Amino acid sequence: MTKLNQIIAVEKGVKSKAVQDGAAAHQKVQKPALLAGISRAYQPKDEEGEQLPPESTRVQVRGEEILREMSASLTRLFDVTATKDWANCTARADVTVDGRTIVGEAPVSYLLFLEKQLTELHAFVKRLPVLDGAESWSLDPSTDWWKTDPVRTIRTKKVPRNHVKAEATDKHPAQVEVYYEDVPIGYWTTVKFSGALPARRVNELLDRVEKLQQAVKFAREEANGTEVVDQRVGDAVFGYLFA
Repeated sequence: MTKLNQIIAVEKGVKSKAVQDGAAAHQKVQKPALLAGISRAYQPKDEEGEQLPPESTRVQVRGEEILREMSASLTRLFDVTATKDWANCTARADVTVDGRTIVGEAPVSYLLFLEKQLTELHAFVKRLPVLDGAESWSLDPSTDWWKTDPVRTIRTKKVPRNHVKAEATDKHPAQVEVYYEDVPIGYWTTVKFSGALPARRVNELLDRVEKLQQAVKFAREEANGTEVVDQRVGDAVFGYLFA
């Protein structure tokens, strides 16, 4: 028996060939010269007249032949697509992580949806803000924020001081240089707050998303292993269209 994953594997090639055949057929029927033929013979007016050879052009494209070629190419595409779509109605599998069924009997179309969404979620989780690892954080139950321990720092003020480089004399005034000294005038007590997440929490989330991604892929492979019944709809369609 043919399996769904085998039909999926050949579908792309069949579709590509049908597109190429359709484009080629379209080009042929758009060239009137290929569908036209002619045959003519020359007879001089009298026996002394100039003799000319006959001329002929063969018909290179026949409409019915184009229809038969299109029918054959598209019949295969219609059959393969029908077989896939019919099978997708019954192909299902469980999404299981560590022995726990997360999604039961999921159809292939939904598994494909899950794969796309989980890829986007993975990118989102990787961009989540993480607490600064250089700080020590604890959860404040009153605000549900993370906070650091209080840190006390000194506040200083620059106070000018005079440095006498040379004492005054009866001939020269004193040489005085002004400099500034940092003098403590108070204390700051600082507590930092953050709504970011601990790195451990982000890593846990990433691990869960990645496990579910793997489970969805396994489920899709299992569902795609479903045996299919070959559908034959192309003959009926083109038997009606081009009969």
